[in-house]
Amino acid sequence: MGREHPLLPILAAFAGIGLLALMDAFMKGAALALGAYSASLLRSAFALVFALPVWLATGARRPPAPVLRIHLLRGVVASIMALAFFYALTKLPIAETIAISFVAPLVALWLAAIMLGETIHRRAIWAAVLGLIGTLIIVGGRIGQERMTADAAMGLTAILFSALLYAWNLVLMRRQATLAPPLEVTVFHAGLGVFVLGLVAPRLFELATPAAIPGVAIAGALTACGSLVLAWAYARAEAQILVPIEYSGFLWASLFGWLFFAEIVRGTTILGAMLIVVGCWIGARRKQPEQARV
Repeated sequence: MGREHPLLPILAAFAGIGLLALMDAFMKGAALALGAYSASLLRSAFALVFALPVWLATGARRPPAPVLRIHLLRGVVASIMALAFFYALTKLPIAETIAISFVAPLVALWLAAIMLGETIHRRAIWAAVLGLIGTLIIVGGRIGQERMTADAAMGLTAILFSALLYAWNLVLMRRQATLAPPLEVTVFHAGLGVFVLGLVAPRLFELATPAAIPGVAIAGALTACGSLVLAWAYARAEAQILVPIEYSGFLWASLFGWLFFAEIVRGTTILGAMLIVVGCWIGARRKQPEQARV
């Protein structure tokens, strides 16, 4: 692997999270229109349509058995995780849903130590803590401003369940990215999403209305692009370095809220953003040279 600048994986992860945050905005509308299940299945199908031809055109090869097992495991975990997340989006505001999901990076730091043998350095812990504090400050300025629906408890349960699976997904992504090229990771991520969710399609799937198709298609394209970028980043940096950058998802959500819905950026958002940036910087500081290679 070439000697890329150590900040490139950080920037790539930041951009990948942004693409997926934008995808969440499109998927909220799609899930409300079609239901979380149908929207999730169509999103995976469109992502596969975008990624598969490129993979085939660039010399696709069948992965060896150990790599295939990682693909299968992450495909199942990610499919259930996404379905729970999009269901939560239909019950809770986007900002609250994303904020609650930020328990995932904290869990992922410890899973990385257990599953990948990574050493949890003190600065990685401080990075995660600062990111969480920044998120809580931002959320403190927003939560309580909107009236919760009667079934908000179902949404809360779904997002907490999704967050735990997302933590596992982050660690699996790191292992997967070190064993397979980014495009292969993207194709299997989307393809297994179609397969896993498609198992119950005869009972749950509802045909999309023509008006809902463009939004789901855009979400699929953003999923493919975001997955590709994140796979590239996780192949070049440890999970504990990139995990704090997950907190930037709330910054992206605030940006898209301002752009698309004219939401005002509060002072608490700016303060929280500063803490998140500091946390990301601490987590991104390069360690010993041998630890920076994959």
